[in-house]
Amino acid sequence: MSKPLYRLHFHHQDKLYVVYARRVASSSIWGFIEVGELDFDTRQGVLVDPAEERLREEFADTKALHLPMHNVLRIEEVERRGTATIRDASETSRVITPFPIPRQN
Repeated sequence: MSKPLYRLHFHHQDKLYVVYARRVASSSIWGFIEVGELDFDTRQGVLVDPAEERLREEFADTKALHLPMHNVLRIEEVERRGTATIRDASETSRVITPFPIPRQN
């Protein structure tokens, strides 16, 4: 049986990232999610997706990501891998409502 595949949507520096990973768990660092075994399209073909290539380069030497819980929008277990992307968060702000966080006085 193969490992499950997860699709993660998270915010980072005014960008919305969508990545695929084989391992997702609570991090040993309080308040973080640990994401490991990032899964990128490794098919060698004529078409190269620039967003996916940029993600592959950005996370090339990454063993695990420790993402703050409040930056993670959604984690889905999926059957098939789609395209990993980076988009401006402003494009999705009208579609995604952030989790309410109490105001600090």
